[in-house]
Amino acid sequence: MATHLTSTPRIPSLVGVFNPLAQKLLGIGVPLGPNALITVRGRQSGLPRTTPVALLELRGRRWVVGTFGETNWVRNLRAAGEATITVGKRRETVTATELSEQEGADFFAGVLGPYVRSLPLGRWMLGSVLGAHEILDDPKVAAARRPVFELHPTA
Repeated sequence: MATHLTSTPRIPSLVGVFNPLAQKLLGIGVPLGPNALITVRGRQSGLPRTTPVALLELRGRRWVVGTFGETNWVRNLRAAGEATITVGKRRETVTATELSEQEGADFFAGVLGPYVRSLPLGRWMLGSVLGAHEILDDPKVAAARRPVFELHPTA
């Protein structure tokens, strides 16, 4: 499990507007790029909590990144160890393995970075819109502030 710094990335105000809209659209099956819904049992309430996340699927593997650091869905996923991912009309229960900081840095440098750079507006979206430029510029710093979970289908 990763070691977590106390400083967390700033959540852009756009997220407060986008998340409720994205949750509704994704909930009725409207595709929004790599976005999916993650539903995780609340670590205190035990109630299901759903939020939009970017789901990266490459080379037969899947990951979600806590782009804004130690958010509630990250804490809940860490505690529960499993979630339901909804993409379109497909729902799947998955287990989550949190990457160590070194594994996270390797993931940012070798998987997410090249993927984002291949997208026409990827660098702009990650840096300017999401405020996560260090994922590309300094993967080690990014990994210390932004947890990464690999998702696996449940047996």
